[in-house]
Amino acid sequence: MIQVRPSEQMRGLGVVQRGAPVLAESARAFDLPAEREAAEQVIGQLFSAMERIGQVHPFAKGMGLAAPQIAIGRAAAVVQPPSPAAPAIVLLNPRIADRSNDEDERYEGCLSFFDVRGQVPRPLRITVETTTLEGRLVTTTYEL
Repeated sequence: MIQVRPSEQMRGLGVVQRGAPVLAESARAFDLPAEREAAEQVIGQLFSAMERIGQVHPFAKGMGLAAPQIAIGRAAAVVQPPSPAAPAIVLLNPRIADRSNDEDERYEGCLSFFDVRGQVPRPLRITVETTTLEGRLVTTTYEL
């Protein structure tokens, strides 16, 4: 039986892997609300990809996916928190506005570098600015 590398399995689910040019390029922001329809389509594609991935790999600690990871060079991401009851977080034109100096280090991986896992330092608090589909700027603080 032929063993398939995990990264090849992710590639088969539509997740681009290390070395793909789209991962190194700056994602293009949405002009909202003018590009609302385009943003909604990208969000839909992200949710579809997360559903496909979740059927093959259940991620008990949650999962995040950015548009460039599915070969779409736009500034959008979806984060599914660990609790299945928690709603997914949609981020359009995200920008980290602030972060704490205090960090926590956890063992993590990346869907686009799926053969690599390791300790990743993360700030205990970040403040993120995003844009709503209506074009309103929203600032949210997330804490571990």
